[in-house]
Amino acid sequence: MVKGSVEGSGKSKPRSSRISEAVPSPHLAGTSLRDVRVYRQRLRDEEDKVSYWRRLVHARLDMIDAGSHTEGSLSLEELIRVLGDTGAGRTRCALAQVRSAEPLPDLPDLSEMWVSEIDPHDEDAVAEALARLGAAEKQVTAYRKALHQRIDEATSELISRYRDDPKAALDALPGIPA
Repeated sequence: MVKGSVEGSGKSKPRSSRISEAVPSPHLAGTSLRDVRVYRQRLRDEEDKVSYWRRLVHARLDMIDAGSHTEGSLSLEELIRVLGDTGAGRTRCALAQVRSAEPLPDLPDLSEMWVSEIDPHDEDAVAEALARLGAAEKQVTAYRKALHQRIDEATSELISRYRDDPKAALDALPGIPA
């Protein structure tokens, strides 16, 4: 299930309901509490990176689409609208260590999306670029969804362990000895 949604409804469950439904993960059962925390944080860092990539793909799609509807170059106002929210720019860490039973989906090679020049008045070139970027956006979205599922699984594992041993939550706080 996607983080925060009721399966099939698209509506968010109350946070208290998600917490009460937390169950241990068979994939993380043999993993130390510290490693589950590290794993979850790495997943969250990876999700930040993937969300940034996704915003870049959306920005490129918007730029190509906006450029195909103008006579000349995009104006400053159009660029500001298209590139409005580009993220926080936090440090990015690679995903590592604990692996789930299912592999994450492949990511597209996104380096080509910025280096390829497209004549905004060539309808075929614009359509091909939009199709390629649309496919990349779907792959990035699938990857992000898989990350959300793993983050939810790790969170559920942590909640379950903390419910069994509330004192275990204290050593996650800075300055509190384990």
